[in-house]
Amino acid sequence: MATLDRAASTAKRLLPGLMASIVIAMASTFVSDHYGGPTLLFALLIGMALHFLSKDKISGPGVNFTAKTVLRAGVALLGIRVSAGQIAELGLVPIVIVVGGVTLTILLGRYLSKPLGLTPEQGVLIGGSVAICGASAALAIAAVLPQRPTSERDTLFTVIAVTTLSTIAMILYPLLVPALSFSGSQAGILFGGTIHDVAQVVGAGQLISDEAATVASYVKLMRVAMLVPVVMLVGYIFGQAAAGAKGPSLPAFLIIFVILAVLNSLNLVPAAVAQAMSEISRWCLVGAIAALGMKTSLEELTKLGWRSIALVVATTLFLLVFVLVLLLSVSA
Repeated sequence: MATLDRAASTAKRLLPGLMASIVIAMASTFVSDHYGGPTLLFALLIGMALHFLSKDKISGPGVNFTAKTVLRAGVALLGIRVSAGQIAELGLVPIVIVVGGVTLTILLGRYLSKPLGLTPEQGVLIGGSVAICGASAALAIAAVLPQRPTSERDTLFTVIAVTTLSTIAMILYPLLVPALSFSGSQAGILFGGTIHDVAQVVGAGQLISDEAATVASYVKLMRVAMLVPVVMLVGYIFGQAAAGAKGPSLPAFLIIFVILAVLNSLNLVPAAVAQAMSEISRWCLVGAIAALGMKTSLEELTKLGWRSIALVVATTLFLLVFVLVLLLSVSA
């Protein structure tokens, strides 16, 4: 009985924000179906117009839940679209992009921090968040860096900056695809290898095609998997990893994604079930994008110091150029 009471209390707390995200998702889908245009972009823009809901005590918890938990559920279910054949067709290019991009971007952040008047810790924090998975990487890396009076502020600034730039990238990067005559697969590699947050990676892919979204998810999750060795290495270098301390574990949604991809590769999932899971994933992602839109505040970015912003922009542009050069070299 107590368990049911707790469940009912949790549902009551999350329902307002969750319903707001669902309504935005339905409105965005309606506009897209009847008038054309990208559903996820509509969801993002409508959500941004309702930013105040994320700050409201009643709707805020549900918005946060949708932006985090529902998002991860949607990404996990994307694994049903991936097969071993698709991965084999991509070849070594995504692996080179992920390993090379993550390593070089973190190093750039570390060594560019000094001329910008930032600490090495800030450089690694910003470089790592851009290189791997945005806000999640920032929080994980900050946990193993030396704690200073400004540590929390630096982490918050990094989260705000990379989240905002990731949203901007989701809107602008798809414009490069027709200009460069990229295929859906190439577009997916571009988005998965460059955009910071998982939701915006999938959103950018969906603006192009289902193939682009699927490939983007695969490449992005390879970057997410890099979080474990990077955090352990950063902790070791900065002397903050406690002896025998448990390292960061792989996110559950990544594990589910891989499991579903394996099952799909082995043809163990009935077509009707796979189609239903894919549709549920799509709705989860539209709702999550709406919630992320509600959490996005461009005004907060103006409060950041120009040095931090400059480093975030520099590492973001470097990663974009690095991936573009590799893709264009391979396709030449």
